[in-house]
Amino acid sequence: MKTPRTWLVLALALLATTACAHPQWGYTGAHGPEHWGERYATCRGAAQSPVDIREARTAASAAPITFDYRDSRLSVVNNGHTIQVDYDPGSAITVGGVRYELLQFHFHRPAEERVQGRIYALDAHLVHRAADGTLAVVAVLFNEGAPQPTIDAIWRHMPKAVGERNTLANVMINAAGLLPADRSYYAYVGSLTVPPCSEGVRWHVLKTPLTVSAVQLQRFPFPMNARPVQPLNGRVVEEVSPR
Repeated sequence: MKTPRTWLVLALALLATTACAHPQWGYTGAHGPEHWGERYATCRGAAQSPVDIREARTAASAAPITFDYRDSRLSVVNNGHTIQVDYDPGSAITVGGVRYELLQFHFHRPAEERVQGRIYALDAHLVHRAADGTLAVVAVLFNEGAPQPTIDAIWRHMPKAVGERNTLANVMINAAGLLPADRSYYAYVGSLTVPPCSEGVRWHVLKTPLTVSAVQLQRFPFPMNARPVQPLNGRVVEEVSPR
């Protein structure tokens, strides 16, 4: 029997392998988010993401995120739903004594997460997995403003065609370039924000936004790929401000 954590791992693999071959979901029309639950029952679950963070309680014990991001070959794919960078093994975060290896990161326009109802121009979701299969996502928010150097490096090599991948052994990238200096964050337990919407995902939404330029936003090939915010349904959001 497959455990919920096993399903999380399988779901993550599906995102990378079936988005192009089976376009059974999207962001508009008959395949839009309001219809995801017709095919993927978990998308109707009670612990879904993203959320609008209106209230947060101070965490009883602050658990800062320790980032150990190393250089990776740039491997970027247009999977039909987003631009995704798959990361070489060896980079990770540690939260509360648990190590989660960085698998990939991808982008949503506009940002899926909201804070006090505010809509941000873009977000990056850095997806990690622990040894037991638990997923942890670090979300970075972007306002429109100055260009972002790491995004610029990715955009120079991103594929335009759906299903196309560019892997460049001589082009290195470091996901740390997508992180603000202040690593304070909001934490809650939610889900993948795309089908099959598997739950049990640990979310860490960094409080300090970065900036992305209007030109960079225009070059992103998906004018809208954000799921609407979902109800908290009694879940508690914690605020962690490491000293």
